[in-house]
Amino acid sequence: MMKRLVAVWWTLACAAGLSLAVPADADAQFVTRVESRQSVNFNLGYFALRGEDSRFDTEGDVLIADLDSLAFEVNDFNAATFGGEWLFRVSDFIEAGVGAGFYQRTVPTVYSRVTHSDGGEIEQDLKLRVVPLTATVRFLPLGRGTVEPYVGAGIGFFNWRYSEVGEFVDFRDDSIFSARYRASGNATGPVILGGIRVPVADVWAVGGELRYQKAKGEFDNPDDFLGTHIDLGGWTTSFTLQLRF
Repeated sequence: MMKRLVAVWWTLACAAGLSLAVPADADAQFVTRVESRQSVNFNLGYFALRGEDSRFDTEGDVLIADLDSLAFEVNDFNAATFGGEWLFRVSDFIEAGVGAGFYQRTVPTVYSRVTHSDGGEIEQDLKLRVVPLTATVRFLPLGRGTVEPYVGAGIGFFNWRYSEVGEFVDFRDDSIFSARYRASGNATGPVILGGIRVPVADVWAVGGELRYQKAKGEFDNPDDFLGTHIDLGGWTTSFTLQLRF
């Protein structure tokens, strides 16, 4: 019995020694990364609103309607975006996650064919803000490893706000007046994504991602605008930083 106890304690001591030695080994660090069950992604990128020639349901889209009288381009709304996402591992090849982001852009513009009587510009600001909340599933065809490409899809819940503030022309009598028009709401739509990431330490990974979203914001007060809705679809290109735990 004593010999058996000594053998058991010796085995446990060896196992404890190995467990202390493993983190210093590069292969063991890789195993530690693979066994991470959850992670937090931080992303910083660039959101490009769908262009004039590819916008969803252009009839009634407020930006397309505004192009007839105001001097701007749809791609003037392209701007930086940032966000975060919590991911958890379902299997070696599947991840699921939820995330949130923020985008906002103000575009100054003027009437393209009308001015004040003294020649001064009739100015206004067009502003769009979108806060996307997403639920996605990713497929990693190579599993967790030294390089991790992935594709995924999910659903987005988009809280949005659009406004036009400044001077406007009433073409019924050519009068000029100041006003503030605002619309806001929530929209849902599909999200498709793809990317690649590379582990750089025990708990960190860096990468890049391309994401597409499709949604439409309906106006509750369409009489205040030239359109009845706004297309919120577009592409986001991001740099990602992942913390695993």
